[in-house]
Amino acid sequence: MSGQEAWKNKLYFGDNLQILREHVPDESVDLIYLDPPFNSQANYNVLFGEKNGSHSEAQIMAFEDTWHWRGGEAEHTYSEIVRRPGKLADLLVALRSFLGENDMMAYLVMMAPRLVELHRALKPTGNLFLHCDQTASHYLKIILDAIFGTNNFRNEIIWHRANNKKATRKMAVMHDIIFWYSKTDQYFYKETYHEFREDYIKQKYVYTEETRRYQLQSMYGKGSGPERRFGDKVIAPPAGLHWRWTQERIDQAMKDDIIVFPRGGEGMPRFKDFLDTTIVLHFVYQ
Repeated sequence: MSGQEAWKNKLYFGDNLQILREHVPDESVDLIYLDPPFNSQANYNVLFGEKNGSHSEAQIMAFEDTWHWRGGEAEHTYSEIVRRPGKLADLLVALRSFLGENDMMAYLVMMAPRLVELHRALKPTGNLFLHCDQTASHYLKIILDAIFGTNNFRNEIIWHRANNKKATRKMAVMHDIIFWYSKTDQYFYKETYHEFREDYIKQKYVYTEETRRYQLQSMYGKGSGPERRFGDKVIAPPAGLHWRWTQERIDQAMKDDIIVFPRGGEGMPRFKDFLDTTIVLHFVYQ
């Protein structure tokens, strides 16, 4: 049986750190999505019991989203990590100095070795998505930076909630956060498309060329940059901005007749953003 076949329809039950260390080979996983406890101080229902009908202690611990420094486990895990010199060890030492020996520090110490093992298990072309909320997202981000490298941070994805409970004395929490990291710069990525709502199309895509609808988009962004040639015109970007397109791309766009000069040719150039070539949503697949 090949390694790939051995993974089909396999479900492990137990401490995920132990499972990762004992059963998941190096660089064997394409895609990781984890939605760990958020340190929300909430207790969740037990989903399964033992065969004899009693509650599973592992399952109870997995769904008790409350972490404590006391008891020795957090201290033991912390010592295990900091004995190995490196960025993660330095970071946890600094966090302990800042946070102290409290529930948040225990939660971060619990997460750190699991993220190390997930990084080990991920293929060079693989991606990791960590779903969290505002409780500890800022700390998890720098732990991920230490393990995966800041250069392998790809996106912070906002997961908007449709229904929310009303909050008192503060604004309601409207979203969760998903951090996307890759193992290397050779990660797998694929763009995908999604249809706009009809009312949005009518509002934004107000121009038509033959049967194709389009809107006019600017070609500059923040930051200074050189002027560019648009046919027989040499145009500098507005103050404090730069042309986002290279001269080569502008030359091709002029040939393709997708650059427009508003106000009778006196306005700043804009490009035709056709509805059928607009990328609306980005996803990663494996």
